[in-house]
Amino acid sequence: MPLGTNNTTTTTAANYIPQLWSDEVIATFKANLVLANLVTRFNMTGKRGSVINVPNFTRSSASAKAQGSQVTLVAPTHGTTSITINKWFEYSILIEDIVEKQALDSLRQAHTDDAGYALAKQVDTDLVQLGRSANGGAGTAAYGGAFIGGDGTTAYTSGTPNQTALTDAAIRRTIQRFDDADYPMMDRFFLVPPSSRNTLMGISRFTEQAFVGEAATGNTIRNGKLGDIYGIPVFVTSNADTATGAARIALMGHKAWTALAMQEEVRTQSQYKQEYLSDLFTADCLYGVAELRDNGAIPLAVPA
Repeated sequence: MPLGTNNTTTTTAANYIPQLWSDEVIATFKANLVLANLVTRFNMTGKRGSVINVPNFTRSSASAKAQGSQVTLVAPTHGTTSITINKWFEYSILIEDIVEKQALDSLRQAHTDDAGYALAKQVDTDLVQLGRSANGGAGTAAYGGAFIGGDGTTAYTSGTPNQTALTDAAIRRTIQRFDDADYPMMDRFFLVPPSSRNTLMGISRFTEQAFVGEAATGNTIRNGKLGDIYGIPVFVTSNADTATGAARIALMGHKAWTALAMQEEVRTQSQYKQEYLSDLFTADCLYGVAELRDNGAIPLAVPA
């Protein structure tokens, strides 16, 4: 019996196959972003240039108005912060034809998950490490701007080191720093390593009233979100930074602290390489990060 003329082949479906990979990689990338979802984001997709200059607004004070007098004019000087788009990361695999023929479909899913996770982790790592400059830090793993988790007041000394486990007092003291700096409650976050999650689960105040877990509200735990502490969402991540002295860093911050500018969201491309009898698949992204407000994040040094 002769074959029909409208058969679906790998040639006619070639554009669908890469699209499937693309959808899976992008979905995994978005699902694994933690800090990138909590900071200020600028969409540079399709725009030219390698630097974004972000205005830093300077607040002014209200003036008393005397009858019959001219109003008092305010003319604050506003600064700018430059975000350089200089971070380009990729994830590539070469799948030989024999593997394509013999491997299970789950191999593709494994690679797309891995690609999305690897790129998401890299973006989050670059943002997390901006904490090294927060609160007057020098931008090194010594974390000169950090306090210890035990009281939120004693400076972390990487040469000692003197990190201590999170306490209720330290969390409240850190929250006060944001209140004193006039940061709104909305858009604050608390990023903690697994060791601090373990600590929090052992403090009754956080497991009873002050700490409201996602399970209690019936929501699904996604992106590491545990719940709220005193109205601040808490996220756990194994990607929390490690300071000199082996301390892990819990980071409380506000959305205005730092920025992520994506010039190329996750892009996927595939090409058949005849010389290798293989399919080359690459996922990549192009972005930049920068600190906008130095006091917009407070690092707390805790044990690993």
